[in-house]
Amino acid sequence: MTSTTVSADYSRYVQRIRRRYAAERELFERIDAGVPLQGPVQTLIDQLLAQGRSLTSALRVARQLVLERLATLDVEQHALLGDVTGAMTQLAEVTLDRALADAQAEFDARYGAPLNAQGERIDMWVVGMGKLGGRELNVSSDIDLIYVYECDGQTAGVDDGRGGLKGQVSVHEYFTQVARKLSTLIGDTTEDGFVFRVDLALRPNGNSGPAVVSLSMLEDYFLVQGREWERFAWLKSRIVAPRHAMPGGAHHSRSLALRDVVMPFVFRRYLDYGVFEALRQLHRKIRDEANRRAAGRPERANDVKLSRGGIREIEFTVQLLQVVRGGQYPEIRTRSTVKALTRLAARGLIPTDTAQRLANSYVLLRRIEHRIQYLDDQQTHLLPMDDKDLNWIASSLGLDASVDPNPDDDCRSGACQLMTALCQVREFVATEFDALLHDGRGGGQSGGCKGCGPALPVDSEDFLVSLPGTIASRVHEFAQQPKVAMLADAAKIRLAKLISRATQLAYVQPEPDPGAGPDAPPPAPLGDVAVQRFMDWLGPLLRRDSYLSLLAERPEVLRRLLRLLGLARWPSRYLMQHPGVIDELADPRLMDGRFDRQAYLKDLADRHNAWVRAGQASEEELLDTLRRSHHAEIFRTLVRDIEGLITVEQVADDLSALADATLDLALRWAWSHLQQRPGKQGAWAVNHQPHFAVIAYGKLGGKELGYGSDLDIVFLYDETQDDAPDPQAGPDTPTPIDAYLLFARKLVNWLTLRTSAGELFDIDTALRPNGNSGLLVTSFQSFDNYQRQRGSNTAWTWEHQALTRARWCAGEPALAERFEATRRAVLSTVRDPAALRDEVVTMRERMREAHRTGEGEFDIKHSHGGMIDIEFAVQYLVLAHSHQHPELMDNVGNIALLHRAEDVGLLPEGVGHQAGQAYRELRRMQHRARLDEAPTKLVGEAFANSAPQRTAGLALWQHVFPGA
Repeated sequence: MTSTTVSADYSRYVQRIRRRYAAERELFERIDAGVPLQGPVQTLIDQLLAQGRSLTSALRVARQLVLERLATLDVEQHALLGDVTGAMTQLAEVTLDRALADAQAEFDARYGAPLNAQGERIDMWVVGMGKLGGRELNVSSDIDLIYVYECDGQTAGVDDGRGGLKGQVSVHEYFTQVARKLSTLIGDTTEDGFVFRVDLALRPNGNSGPAVVSLSMLEDYFLVQGREWERFAWLKSRIVAPRHAMPGGAHHSRSLALRDVVMPFVFRRYLDYGVFEALRQLHRKIRDEANRRAAGRPERANDVKLSRGGIREIEFTVQLLQVVRGGQYPEIRTRSTVKALTRLAARGLIPTDTAQRLANSYVLLRRIEHRIQYLDDQQTHLLPMDDKDLNWIASSLGLDASVDPNPDDDCRSGACQLMTALCQVREFVATEFDALLHDGRGGGQSGGCKGCGPALPVDSEDFLVSLPGTIASRVHEFAQQPKVAMLADAAKIRLAKLISRATQLAYVQPEPDPGAGPDAPPPAPLGDVAVQRFMDWLGPLLRRDSYLSLLAERPEVLRRLLRLLGLARWPSRYLMQHPGVIDELADPRLMDGRFDRQAYLKDLADRHNAWVRAGQASEEELLDTLRRSHHAEIFRTLVRDIEGLITVEQVADDLSALADATLDLALRWAWSHLQQRPGKQGAWAVNHQPHFAVIAYGKLGGKELGYGSDLDIVFLYDETQDDAPDPQAGPDTPTPIDAYLLFARKLVNWLTLRTSAGELFDIDTALRPNGNSGLLVTSFQSFDNYQRQRGSNTAWTWEHQALTRARWCAGEPALAERFEATRRAVLSTVRDPAALRDEVVTMRERMREAHRTGEGEFDIKHSHGGMIDIEFAVQYLVLAHSHQHPELMDNVGNIALLHRAEDVGLLPEGVGHQAGQAYRELRRMQHRARLDEAPTKLVGEAFANSAPQRTAGLALWQHVFPGA
């Protein structure tokens, strides 16, 4: 705390207002002595009007009193920045609403009301841009406005006194005059000053465009002429008048049409890295203009807004990250700079500590800016040259010399401490901004192209000569493709730069593994394979500029991408199918941890809520959201897998947990959409929650899911939780089973439909009762009867085998316990061991017939002693002995069950453990082969090396099925 109270009366502006409007200040104090928000300001204007002032005068006096009050609260009581900017924003909204109403009343009297074809009054929206739109308005700021009216039409006209009408004009002419009057009421300077300086330069076509535009004109402009920098301007846009068009107003639903036009322009549906260059150019112009103004005038070098490291660079940092990713991640959309930093950090797009420091820097710079403007109510961002002014600013910020004075510190004046703090903040902001907006040509350590020479197109002979021979021949073939030949020269040069960087990175000696021993050989460079796979990946993406821009903007992404491609073949195919996931390579948290179900569900819940807020929670958008999020999580697991950070079992666990969570989300979101459009069959779903569950079988049921595995699932519903049938109901009365059947079909569509974002799952529902001839969804009681052999329609032995690794995975939690009770009752049934053995062996032989192998060949999955033999042996042991050994009923995986079977004496010592180890190794071999797209049928040396696994698998089979 400072030793003396800092007074707002130092401000020349505050002194003037207190001298001139003493009586009005007392009136305002009586109305409300706190932060001057909307209600007190409305009351103040009303009372000023009642005293005989014109609206023009009342609005200006209200503005002067609000600004004086804020200066006092800010300087003397350290008001929060949000209170100050919020009050200024509400002042703008109140005064604009008053002025608009007055202007419309004047021209209604002259021309009549503006009407559409249906005879309804047309609204004109005053759209606040910049800090007004973001509710961050400065104390002496101008306001950036755009005037938009709903649709074209004509005014109603007024009575001409002879029984007719006069004064009918087009709606465009009417609103042009309203806008002119509005700007006069707000912006003209009178003896009481002005309310706000009005700037209309951000409207379509700038100062050469019409003062007002219709919504359809605006939409056409966005489609045809909208420039990249305008997307940043419209990011903060919102309607600030009339009041009835804002949230909570009677016409708010109509004004949402503007949001539906603006959102697709600002936020693209893909990761939009191409916008980097547009912002780079805009920032360069702003910085050049600031430098030009400061040339020869040193006082202009300290512009807290436009100079290097100023407010604008924080805003640009935030807006760039929002525009690049806001199309896919609506939860980061917000107009507030400080709130956006928090959301960006929560999404992992900026480190949390960096976001906090930027937020703190922003608050400090804005508080300095306000104090500069309090001095004389000038729209300036330049620090004053007078040391007294600087010392007053410093003291009001708690930076005066009385704060912990250090006798050894030469910088003891308030002005010096202010400049020191300002320099530190600006250096940090500038460093972060420059790191974000680098030109994509980092040095060698950052993956750049040091020594690449002059820019050459990819089809240039000089470029080919600069490459290693094997790479040059591949690039030559690549460049001869018609789709490459048709590219613009700039695109060809960018391709050449990317290939050059990739080649350099591929031949760099990697850093040794920190965990490797001193005698371990050094890791080999990635070499030709990585570059060739990179070019295979590039081919289909030549027309998708945003992905190439990402690689140009983020050299570390290119480095990680090459490593991934060089280590395995399947990632290349996955990246071709889902190129958007390469953005995950930019996330520094990529290598950390494992799949986190709760974090995944929270992220998607936040995204869903954000789509709803944006009015974009369409079925199409949610389908794409699920697919993009699922693909990204698979890719994260894939990277950790290939880097050797997780085991095969952990991969399967994470992929299975991901599938469970995605199914649960799909179920909830699809039911919500069914309720919105139920149709006749689904009418029961309205106002009901689903008592519905997804049962997982096969790989998903056993939590052994692999990349690209299909899902074996069954749908159940709990008929006991739904409404009892009405005996008086007619044949067309909606019923639960009708809704559940429709819902199951909808859910299958949600899970399998290929959208612009790709596919989610291949699913198989054939394991439901009666297979593909049965209903898609089954009541729990019917399922229970079927599995327990009650009635004439009962399950086969192979269905009970499948039940050994079945589990509830999504939906109604109450059905999880009921399903598990049924499952355990079925597995613990006493069976004839010989008959069961014959049925299991017969089924196994049928499968083996379909996958024969020759002498000296071993199919990891299908051959004698392979994975299926081990799985069938485990299933037999579970079905034959669970009534005596209930621990075998737990769905804990084949390896754990083999150990348990040996521990209870069902297998000879060593057989179960050795078979379990063999199964683990066979899974690892299968997994590795699939990643490399190699055959899983082993021959030659690989066949010989698999002998221990074959032997262990055969020993298990022969013990469980002797003679088979």
